[in-house]
Order: sequence, then structure tokens, then C-alpha cells
Amino acid sequence: MKNKEFFDALAEVVESKGIDEASLIESIEIALSNGYKRLRGDAFDVKLKLNKETQNIKFLVVKLVVEEVVNPDKEISLIEAKTHKKSIKVGDYLELEEILPKDEFDRISSGTAIQVIRQKLREAERDNIVNEFEDKQNAMQTCIIRKIENKNVYVEIGSGQIGGIMLPQDQVPTEKYNLNDKIKVYVKKVRNDGLSAQVLVSRTSTGLVRRLFENEVPEIKSGLVEIKSIAREPGQRTKIAIYSADKSIDPVGACVGPKGARVNAIVEELRGEKIDIIVWSEDPLEYIAKALSPAKVLKVSANEGENVAKVVVPDDKLSLAIGKNGQNARLAVRLTGWKIDIKSESVAKASGEYEDYDEDGEE
Repeated sequence: MKNKEFFDALAEVVESKGIDEASLIESIEIALSNGYKRLRGDAFDVKLKLNKETQNIKFLVVKLVVEEVVNPDKEISLIEAKTHKKSIKVGDYLELEEILPKDEFDRISSGTAIQVIRQKLREAERDNIVNEFEDKQNAMQTCIIRKIENKNVYVEIGSGQIGGIMLPQDQVPTEKYNLNDKIKVYVKKVRNDGLSAQVLVSRTSTGLVRRLFENEVPEIKSGLVEIKSIAREPGQRTKIAIYSADKSIDPVGACVGPKGARVNAIVEELRGEKIDIIVWSEDPLEYIAKALSPAKVLKVSANEGENVAKVVVPDDKLSLAIGKNGQNARLAVRLTGWKIDIKSESVAKASGEYEDYDEDGEE
């Protein structure tokens, strides 16, 4: 049975979508065989063969060669079988071609082939996503917003063949997303459920801040300056702790850049999010004091076994140390990994916790 249109359609799908041809043909053969069985009854053992070169489609009924036929749907007598193949013997299987009328073939093939091709397209898309992004997980990508639906933002990544999704929890509350906006995102993960794959991207991840600094600051990219920790409240403020073992390098200056160019580029990409750059210290007391920047800290004492620190600040800097709605203190806690209890100088003195503080602010 010839069907040029059928094979032309297969060739187009294989070429345009990058689907493995042998796998597609095998899947269609199985699906059409099952369709034939449904049409003629499950009693038949059926094979189907697609020949791309001759553009032939053959349905083959498979029958067991026997001396005496009991089940004519599945068996054929030796005498009759020899009329088809002289060398055949009892116990062999004979494949007999069955010519279907065109309308019957169309009933079997049209819906079935389309369903198989659609499934293969989904599998090819899934495999393309997994193959392209399995080594790009945790990376930063530039993308274009193509659709906003049900609070989800759908983006086109790279060449446009791959789509990503930014779920509501990965969207910055203070940012407005518009169709065709070009934005940078952090690739959180490729979610593969076996049937389909989705690239989950984020604008809220601390990973995005890390990749932006790596992109803008050559000293970080080369390893001369190291990012030790990042704490972030997306759209509002980020604290980043940096360190360089090379004493000739000013890590803060490297991150800020000439006339603030490097950090300003990051702030612009984050649409105005404030960034505090802090030098990390192996001394936890010094590190905690710096983490509360821009507030001045008078004293830090700590119980290292419990990772709890007590901090004293000038009375007029208490609100700055705590920050609006506790944000500055909250970010310092996340940055350092220490629980921080902040008291004003007058309260600390009154409580007797400030006995070793002198007029010069030295312990």
C-alpha cells in the first residue's frame, strides 16, 4: 500500500524536530498494529512494516504452521502454508500480507499516527530541554518574556527553542514583568517527570546575585575574590560577604568598580535593589559587627557554642542596626548564621551587660 503523503509527513517531522527516525517509525508500527487489532479483533497476531524507500505500508498477519488448524485466526495448515513458502515446516510462523481498503487504513492510521507523532514530539522536546540544560543548572541566562498567564511568567531562553517558567514564588514582588522584556534569570532546576520537562527559572534566588557579581567582577570570576555568603530579601536589599587572601587586593573596591560602575550595573539589573558589600572575617565577632553595616557597632560578645551574639550599638543607631521592619538585623543573621540580639548602649549599661566598655569605645 503506497502512501506518499504519509511518508512525506514523517520526513518533515524528523527533519524539523530532530526526532530519531528509526524510533519514530518503530513507535508508529506498534501503534498501527494495535489499531489494526482493535479493528479486526485481538485474536489476530499482527505486524506492520513501514518501508521508507518504497513508501510501502504492509500489514502482516502472523500465523503458526500446524498439521490441523484449530484456530484459523492464529494458525495455518502446512499444506496452505507451502503455497506461500515451500521450505516452511510445522512449528514455523508465516507472515501473510493483508491488503486493507484505503478507507480502513485511514481509519486506523490518521488518529493513531498523529497521536504517536505528538507523543514523540513531546519526548523530543523533553530530551532537548534536559540535554541542553542539565549542565546549565545553577547558571544565569538571558531570556525574553513571551507569556504571562495564571501568575506564571513564561520565558524564551537562548535560541528560542527552549522555554522556561518563572513561578510566582520566583518573581520579585516589586518587579513588573511585561511581554518582550529582556531579563536575566537564574536556572534553578530542570524538572523532568518522564513525560515532559520544564526549566524553572528565578529572579529571587541568591544564586542570581552570585552570578551577576561573577559576571561583572573579574576578580571574582578568576577566584582572587571569593563570595563567602549572600543574604537577600528580593527587590529590597542584599548583603554579600566577600574575601580575598591576597592582601594587595581591595575586595570591596573590586566589587564596587571604577566610580561604582560594577555594583551599579548589578543594582540596575536588580531594578534598584540595595546591596551592602561586607568583608568577611574569620573572627565571628568582627564579622557580625560588619554584617550589621551601615550601623556602627560598639561591642559584640558571643557564646560560640550556641552561635548567639549580643551586640551593643549607640542609642541613635539602634533603628539603623535593626532596620525597617527588622530587615537589617534579619539579613545579618542569615549572612553570618548567628542569632543576634541587639541592644542600645543605654539599655545595655542599665542591664549591667556593658561593664567592660570605656569612654573610648574599647573593650
